[in-house]
Amino acid sequence: MNKPKMTTEKGNSRVLMFLGQLERLNGEAMLADAEIARQITAKILHLIQTQEKTRKEIMSKGSGGMEVGDRDPLTFYSNITLLDYVSLPVPGGGRRVGVLVSKGGTGILLQMLLSASKEWPPSEELMLQLHSVLAKVGPKDRKFGVKARLNGALNVTVNLLKQNLQNPKLLLPCLQVLRVYSSNSVNAVSLGKNGLVELMFKIIGPFSKKNTSLLKVALDTLGALLKSKTNARRAVDRAHVPVLLYIYQDWHRNDTRHRHMLIRKGILGCLKNITNIKLGRRAFLDADGMRILYNTSTECLPVRTLDPLINTSSLIMRKCFPKNRLPLPTIKSVFHHQLPHIPAGGPVAQLYSQPPGVDDVVDESDDNEDAEAENDTENEEDKDLHNDDIETDISKLRPRETPSRPFEELKIYERFFLELSEDFQPVPWTWTPSTSPGAKMAAVTTPKAQHTRGRSWSGICCRSLNSRQHRQPPRLTGVVCPRRGGVGEESPVEEGAEEDGDEGAVLEVPDTALLLPLHDPDLYVEMVKSTRSVPQYSQVAYPDYFGHVAPTFREHILERVYGVQRTKIFQDIERLIHPNDILDKVVYDLDIQSSPVVDDGESLKFNSQFESGNLRKAIQVRRYEYDLVLNSDINSNHYHQWFYFEVSGMCVGAPYRFNIINCEKSNSQFNYGMQVLMYSVQEAIGGRPRWVRTGADICYYKNHFSRSSIAAGGQKGKSYYTMTFSMTFNHKDDVCYFAYHYPYTYSTLKMHLQKLEALRTPQVYLRQDILCETLGGNGCPLLTITAMPESTSNDQICQFRNRPLVFLSARVHPGETNASWVMKGTLEFLMGTSPLAQSLREAYIFKIVPMLNPDGVVNGNHRCSLSGEDLNRQWQSPSPELHPTIYHTKSLLQYLTAIQRAPLVFCDYHGHSRKKNVFMYGCSLKETVWQTNISATSCDLHEDLGYRTLPKILSQIAPAFSMASCSFVVERSKEATARVVVWREMGVQRSYTMESTLCGCDQGKYKGLQIGTRELEEMGAQFCVALLRLKRLTCPLELRNHAHLLDVESDFIETRCKVTSPSTYVLEDEEHSFMEEVDYSAESGDELEHEPDVADTHDNHLSDSESNSQRDALT
Repeated sequence: MNKPKMTTEKGNSRVLMFLGQLERLNGEAMLADAEIARQITAKILHLIQTQEKTRKEIMSKGSGGMEVGDRDPLTFYSNITLLDYVSLPVPGGGRRVGVLVSKGGTGILLQMLLSASKEWPPSEELMLQLHSVLAKVGPKDRKFGVKARLNGALNVTVNLLKQNLQNPKLLLPCLQVLRVYSSNSVNAVSLGKNGLVELMFKIIGPFSKKNTSLLKVALDTLGALLKSKTNARRAVDRAHVPVLLYIYQDWHRNDTRHRHMLIRKGILGCLKNITNIKLGRRAFLDADGMRILYNTSTECLPVRTLDPLINTSSLIMRKCFPKNRLPLPTIKSVFHHQLPHIPAGGPVAQLYSQPPGVDDVVDESDDNEDAEAENDTENEEDKDLHNDDIETDISKLRPRETPSRPFEELKIYERFFLELSEDFQPVPWTWTPSTSPGAKMAAVTTPKAQHTRGRSWSGICCRSLNSRQHRQPPRLTGVVCPRRGGVGEESPVEEGAEEDGDEGAVLEVPDTALLLPLHDPDLYVEMVKSTRSVPQYSQVAYPDYFGHVAPTFREHILERVYGVQRTKIFQDIERLIHPNDILDKVVYDLDIQSSPVVDDGESLKFNSQFESGNLRKAIQVRRYEYDLVLNSDINSNHYHQWFYFEVSGMCVGAPYRFNIINCEKSNSQFNYGMQVLMYSVQEAIGGRPRWVRTGADICYYKNHFSRSSIAAGGQKGKSYYTMTFSMTFNHKDDVCYFAYHYPYTYSTLKMHLQKLEALRTPQVYLRQDILCETLGGNGCPLLTITAMPESTSNDQICQFRNRPLVFLSARVHPGETNASWVMKGTLEFLMGTSPLAQSLREAYIFKIVPMLNPDGVVNGNHRCSLSGEDLNRQWQSPSPELHPTIYHTKSLLQYLTAIQRAPLVFCDYHGHSRKKNVFMYGCSLKETVWQTNISATSCDLHEDLGYRTLPKILSQIAPAFSMASCSFVVERSKEATARVVVWREMGVQRSYTMESTLCGCDQGKYKGLQIGTRELEEMGAQFCVALLRLKRLTCPLELRNHAHLLDVESDFIETRCKVTSPSTYVLEDEEHSFMEEVDYSAESGDELEHEPDVADTHDNHLSDSESNSQRDALT
């Protein structure tokens, strides 16, 4: 049992003996003793290889055999031999190298290298061994480049390389070391000045079967050197770009069996780094690089294993595609609205202070061109993990209920809260449905309430919905009329066409009354007449006129086809290579407002001149391909995302391709299965009036259109993005509409409110006021919904007045139409006749602003109002002139706070363009502090967890809702949003933004499905159910009066949900990657409008008190 130990001790003593002999030889320094030194070293190696403990002790003790003398090559040789052994890889990782680095081995090696270089001539064998070990140690030492530069090792290796260009044996380890040196950008610049770039071009060359390993390392070294912009400019100045292209062509031509793909990829890597600078891109184009890489890549397409070459070539070609400005006279919106005043220094003042032609300048500059930082790359993951935007000032994280306005100013808003003082004394009155489609909703209150509505007072403009200020009667766009032999031609029908008695001109409107109780085509037209738009629209789009019936079939998230993005990009590159094949014909142009539609009978016809429409220009590129340009938000030069336009004149079965070329966000759910929406008039006439998800080969990528720094917040070198999809039409002479998401216009809202009034029962207290008038002259509706008291007794009146308030709003961002569909579901549920709806009305008073930005919706904006500003960034200090809807909505909340009736819940409905599912953002001091490094006492972090109750309930009953995606962190950039301001200034603990996906769900009942209006409306209804459960959790005693509703609620949840969220959640911020490389070129700050994707890693359960209350409520 003791024998192994004795053997080890004996081995250690023998090693020490041999090391002593080496020391004596080192002292004598006789070259004749070289053979003896080799023999001793061989014995030491044998002992180390056979006895692991001996090897570890040698490494840990740093014995004399590893010390460096400046004079003796014998000790050098023995040291290098030992180090070469310990640097060999072992199973389980490079532990030997790691130990060597941790013990200072890198410094010893570099000292050896410097000492050996002083001998002349230097020992080739010694240099070979030394560089071989350095090549293995260097990648394991993060400071290797700095250490080498400080020790003067760079020039030693470069000089050795110059002297041995014809010696492949020594050349290979030298190149391997230089490759590690060059990974440090400061070293790369220094080596470039020392002529290393030129040396590399002497080593690399055309196709050869000899020394391929050497060539591969040389290309890697050159690629590392060319990451430095200084070296890239040096390569361009010495005309090395054509040389690289020639070498690549030669290897592509001769490597027919694809055995040297890494060499070809190395050449492309060098080209990729050179083309990072403007001079490199210009040299690449001058050398016909686009054609060369396009042809070679096309030949590689059939071979799947060559995809890395194709992807790199594609990236280079996209980068070098000449930057162009958008084909527009100006990037400002084609429409302009004169504001009451333009704040100095504001976005509109900056926009219109630019001289003509300066707003869209092509900028091909390189970002930070002269910066040569030592660390050339960033760790994107680390950057994402550290969010500098999180609020760290605890004083700002505490809700403060400080009145920001005198109560005397707020008293005028008492008129909107008649229910808080209503006495319901018997007054004879009768209610009759309004006969005028545009009339204002009749009030279900006393004559006093009817008398006060529709009036004006200081600072508040009220305007009834039955105004008759028309500019031109609305007409349907592209009406399809029956004709002999099938479907007829398109012809616009003016209002009153039916009265002419011409049966051939009468449109066959599908009967959707049973399926759409809230839709009436004639009523919609009447609503359009009182809607004011900046372009003065006089047309009505078919989908808004016919209505939308949600399809009964499921629409799955589209599975991405491999290589689709690459194919689309290659088709774009062909435009530059074969310019004669491009038509470049403008077929629709809103900048020519007198006649925007070009109808030559050979092209598609486009139109967007209707409410919420957005398409500025259409250019026919090829026979079946069109570039589309979206219009900026009015009084703005950006925010391109929402689109809604009409297409007609199509050929059946033709593969059309549509490219929206001025998208701004760096990524989109179109890359993850989302499809565009299409509405076919022929399908509608056939009894299927509905929006359907459609489009194939959908992808989203950066294009060659330069984004002006003026529109990019001062950032230079940015580009627009292309959203492209292919479409095949099934009907001849059809009229089709395409939209970013399910449209929901302002006129649709007014129609729905009128229809809801008609469906009201006597048990419902419903009042509609016009909160204010917008900049465009449209009314902003304010709804009050609750239950009528059962009697006029004092107890009932008291209970009526003292019901807690819930404040809801939606559609502050016009392009987030899904928010309106969720709101529609909420309104229909609240006005419904079910016991749950009645119970909910009895529990709360609802104050609802269903559309905070009517002007933006009407005029087809995506983000802003007519002020050119994001209204959800104006809540801190809204202007009554420029932001009237926000100013007066905030004033309502301030009034409630002043009278001690702050809402129990505030929720603003939104849509999210880059995440799936439905989720909430809330406000929490504790969870915000947890995400930072600031210190705080437990007293500072005291907080009621009630803000989690509502989203937790939703995660249990709503299959589309994801608690894992919720966040309760407060960020500085969101301090002027509704959610944060209502939480901070009004003290509303349950202040939320509810985000609904534009794409679909990746969990729960709807996993793998795209979201539709049915699911969105269901979400609005389930939000109401969650509020009812919230009421019962906070007031369990009230259940005694409503115990019979428990089964009804359970049945509702079970039949419509059947899914509960897991108790543990992990936020997956990023989508799954595809097999092909997708270049999103993510830019910071592109998604300013949405809340951050912060992982909710804390307790997702209800608090103990809430859980107990829930158990009490259900037993």
